[in-house]
Amino acid sequence: MTGTVPRRLAVVLVVLLVALALFPLWGKAVFAAKYAFLLQKLTGIMIVAIMAMSLDLLVGVAGLVSLGHAAFFGLGGYMLALNSPQYEAANLWLVLPQTLAAVAVAALVVGFLSIRTSGIYFIMVTLAFGQMGFYFFNDSKLAGGSDGAYIYVKPKVEAFGAILVDLDHKLSFFYVVLGVLVGVYALLRVLLASPFGRVVGAIGINENRVQGLGFNPMAYKLVAFTIAGTVAGLAGFLAATQYGFVSPAMLSWHHSGDVLVMVILGGMGTLFGPVLGAFILELARYGLEAVTDHWLLPMGAMVIAIVLLLPKGVAGLLLQWCRKREGSDD
Repeated sequence: MTGTVPRRLAVVLVVLLVALALFPLWGKAVFAAKYAFLLQKLTGIMIVAIMAMSLDLLVGVAGLVSLGHAAFFGLGGYMLALNSPQYEAANLWLVLPQTLAAVAVAALVVGFLSIRTSGIYFIMVTLAFGQMGFYFFNDSKLAGGSDGAYIYVKPKVEAFGAILVDLDHKLSFFYVVLGVLVGVYALLRVLLASPFGRVVGAIGINENRVQGLGFNPMAYKLVAFTIAGTVAGLAGFLAATQYGFVSPAMLSWHHSGDVLVMVILGGMGTLFGPVLGAFILELARYGLEAVTDHWLLPMGAMVIAIVLLLPKGVAGLLLQWCRKREGSDD
């Protein structure tokens, strides 16, 4: 399903992106009382969307269904907590590279051991690694154990003694996360359009044929796994920065499952689909929670309906609409 986004759909996505970027302007007028909350809510959704894109690289492109992806998300958050002074701001230019390097090494090791399996065995192995990470942080005294740990001061973004971006300012952080979301999407889009990305996509379709053409599928899958884990760690770093708190729940398989649902609902292998899936699922959850205490029932019904009626997700529906419009224009 990977490929160039049709022009019509690209216009729709740009319009949605502009509407999101301008939310601080129109949101105050429309949601005056809840503006501050919704600003943080949208920031959190964008962070989850970054993680969903990273998982889509595995599930939708490489054909590797992982239930342990949240381990890298949580590790990214914990690296910030462990490398931050208790009552001082960490230097972003130091703590972010340290975090990404640590998560990349962890993803490389886990991927090296996991990609030797396939199918249901790969799912179970990634689930096992994810739970190992969960219980490590839950049962040890490192970073607060089951109670988690607070990050009292957010990292500094400064150069030559001048603060470039105040991450403690909610509006500034909103735009930082938006920029990271767009940057990660552009990076992954370029990656998938490269020879490397085309080979990874071919592996997701028919690994034996790729091997028959002289490529080493294991090497390509390992690199894709490492990249996906590192991007998930970046999302975890941003989540820890936003909430100022980390806990073992960040690494749980439930979190991996939620993000996997976003990928499926949005449309696997499209990159923009999981982003839409994250917004749809999280905003629907917020709306249903405000209406009823039994919000899980209608939420489950909605997920089932989308899966049955839209087997290729929301992105598949949009792509089909674009093809029909292009056909009518011809």
